[in-house]
Amino acid sequence: MTACATERVRTDGNFEDVTENTPARPPRPTGPRGLTGLPHRPAPLTLAADGSYAARLVPTSGGGWFPERWTLDGCEPYAVPLPGRRPERPDSALLPLTDGRVLIVRRAAGHSTVALLYPTGPGTGELPLGSVETEELTLLPPAPCGTLVHALAPVGGDGARRATAVWLLHGGDEPQRVALVPGRCTGGVWLDREGRLLALDRELDGLTKTVVVDLGRGGGVSPLLELTERSNDRLLLADPDSGLVLLRSDAPGYDRMGWGVLGSTRPVRFPEALHAADAALTPFAMQPGQTLAPESCAVAFRVDGAAGTWLAVWRPATKRLRRSAAPAGWLPGTGHWTPEGELRLPYATRAAPCGVARASVVWEAEAGAPAPDASPAPLPAALPVPAGALAPASHSQRLRRFAWNTSAALPPTSGIRTTSLAPPNGCTTSTQTSTAEREPYESAAHPQQCRPVPLQQAPLAAREAR
Repeated sequence: MTACATERVRTDGNFEDVTENTPARPPRPTGPRGLTGLPHRPAPLTLAADGSYAARLVPTSGGGWFPERWTLDGCEPYAVPLPGRRPERPDSALLPLTDGRVLIVRRAAGHSTVALLYPTGPGTGELPLGSVETEELTLLPPAPCGTLVHALAPVGGDGARRATAVWLLHGGDEPQRVALVPGRCTGGVWLDREGRLLALDRELDGLTKTVVVDLGRGGGVSPLLELTERSNDRLLLADPDSGLVLLRSDAPGYDRMGWGVLGSTRPVRFPEALHAADAALTPFAMQPGQTLAPESCAVAFRVDGAAGTWLAVWRPATKRLRRSAAPAGWLPGTGHWTPEGELRLPYATRAAPCGVARASVVWEAEAGAPAPDASPAPLPAALPVPAGALAPASHSQRLRRFAWNTSAALPPTSGIRTTSLAPPNGCTTSTQTSTAEREPYESAAHPQQCRPVPLQQAPLAAREAR
């Protein structure tokens, strides 16, 4: 028997009916395979919003897993194990907060439980936060404020009845649903520093468009990316300070990665530097603090190709995507930019099971580079799909080995330089005192609305200098 509840969801001034199906008695799984949509292995590492802490699941000798928290904001990084009374499952999700606690989501039959973990001397303290009646609870990236944690959960059936609920897991008295968005939503990019404007990639009526959910006004939904009427437009990364956004769209005629600026009338650009025919590019970190300077905002990429996994850096003002060999033991796809331009990559090796590689990238002036505000060429009526998979001869993606600083000393102030000091001596024990058994809750002031200008019907560039 299934109980049905119909809710009217407001989107863009209109109301849509979303049917929410709640099973009266969820089926009882016979083992780990009874849960659907679970990853085979946990995430390598998850960073806090400011890069001060990180968390991951570590396998035990008995076949289970336990959480481990990394402290990264000191001169020497160290790890603290957070084992519970029983081993964790590999599908548990972790997200560290900026205060040092780690939020964990444990999936069970028909629901997911949420708790906070923190070290208490030799043991692990745990503060239960509540549960959500769904097994498919997906954590969103940490909000820039560092204190709010949100998650996505599917609601309803398929097709027109499909919807996605946005849950606030931490930041209130208990988990609560703060928005209901028609369609199937994935991704999750924050557009402000207060954790109010959330961009989601919504699949609806066979197309994927990025929409903005205003969590400060009852979860109102408005469009953000709509390059053409029939294009699939997804938001990859966004920096609230500079307004720089990275997106992926098939508006040029085939799938391309491009960049734009929120609140600007300038068109979206699809540079050749971000079109690698020999590898897959995945952006994972943007440099914060570049207010009103989106062309100077640096972006770090994970590069997966036939030769393995590499690291690359890029910014709109340059012509090249600068590849380099990643430090040994890098946990791929994790890293943090500082406002000063230092790139920090967590790594784990047998000699140093908890370390951070640091480098300051020097951007050389390139001869013949166009000015950052140069207008792009107009888009032709149709762009043909490239016939070959080889990169053009002018596609300059130089292999460059960065000199990673993996010492325990403070990072250099500028340049890609390193010292000859020995690596840190692995993990150290925590000196953190016992945490209070109850979490203090304070009501923050309501943030001012900062609505980005939608990039609707933005003109495109057929080709831009690298």
